[in-house]
Amino acid sequence: MPLIEIPPLAVPRTVLITGGSSGIGRATAARLAALGSTVIIGYNSRSALADEVVSGLAGSGHLAMRIAMDDADSITQAATVIDQRFGSLDALVNSGGSTTPVAAADLAALSDEIFDHTVMINLRGPFAMVRAFRGLLERGNGAAIVNVSSIAARTGMGSSLAYVAAKAGVDALTIALAKVLAPRVRVFSVSPAGVDTGFVPGRTREQLQKTAERLPLGHLTTPDDVARAVIACIVDLTSSTGIVVPVDEGRHL
Repeated sequence: MPLIEIPPLAVPRTVLITGGSSGIGRATAARLAALGSTVIIGYNSRSALADEVVSGLAGSGHLAMRIAMDDADSITQAATVIDQRFGSLDALVNSGGSTTPVAAADLAALSDEIFDHTVMINLRGPFAMVRAFRGLLERGNGAAIVNVSSIAARTGMGSSLAYVAAKAGVDALTIALAKVLAPRVRVFSVSPAGVDTGFVPGRTREQLQKTAERLPLGHLTTPDDVARAVIACIVDLTSSTGIVVPVDEGRHL
């Protein structure tokens, strides 16, 4: 029987990761750089931390730049710089986000200000990124967008009702963009549950661990667990688009 010829992995040449200075974004950057990608780390305010991430990545040519989800000018400027420097983009990972915890039953505490800011950062921001970088992605090689969502969009349980709504919007936007941007660009949501990071203010690792022990797989999700799913979407799922990939130890079941 002849051997099956396996084509080489389609490793992206140039990748932009928002929220790349910590957590899921940082873990994704490390894995992509190790594969040989040139990584652009987008950060909001922690420039020193972003520079530290860049300096620790395998390979060369990586850079950090300020890309704030609530600052349209920073997004536009980043697109101009990346266009001038690289001319195209093979993958965009929308990992940047934030949340303000508010108990779900306390509707009065979920002010318009908190609601609007949560939606702006977690839903409008990723859309603004896609809008600004569409042209560069369409000039890329097998380009893909991965939006880091949350299983909260499916379970209705999260750090606030605004966050739940914003992430549900991200998943819906992923499906719609997959239709709009086909066939040049594939679009995915990767949907984690509680990840072992400091993303949610006031949430302890002990709380995360207790929750994880009740899940089907009984494992606390790490940033690298999510990063591997992001990379699978970009590199391996070349015949898929418009899907939501849970990384939640079976929490959605």
